[in-house]
Amino acid sequence: MSRVHQQQGGEPSQRMLRVAELIRHTMAELLVRSALGDPVLESQAITIPEVRMSPDLKLATIFVMPLGGTRVADVLAALDRHKKYLRGEIARRIHLRFAPDIRFKADPSFDYGAKIDALLELPEVKRDLSQKPDKPE
Repeated sequence: MSRVHQQQGGEPSQRMLRVAELIRHTMAELLVRSALGDPVLESQAITIPEVRMSPDLKLATIFVMPLGGTRVADVLAALDRHKKYLRGEIARRIHLRFAPDIRFKADPSFDYGAKIDALLELPEVKRDLSQKPDKPE
């Protein structure tokens, strides 16, 4: 008998969300305390805005973004170098039966926000937003 970890419609289950949040907090703590001793990671403030778990909880995708959005590739490479240590620390600190495999990706939400900001600055959009809506009759 297998447990279903994903609800209908592809929404993550409460367990997936809870484990993802525990991993996010653990990763943030490891980065803040400079537990890795990596010069790239110690010279950058890194945010962990989101972690997504696979339905079977065997894969954690950790989204990261260096403050200011600079040196993203360097940070991802440094995190990949320490993947084995990080995976072990995550499993030890949150007491999971199986340590999930982890992968790191740049967080796309910052790029999306910048794209929206750029759209809002277009003259046509500013013009449309400044017009008062017609009153319904």
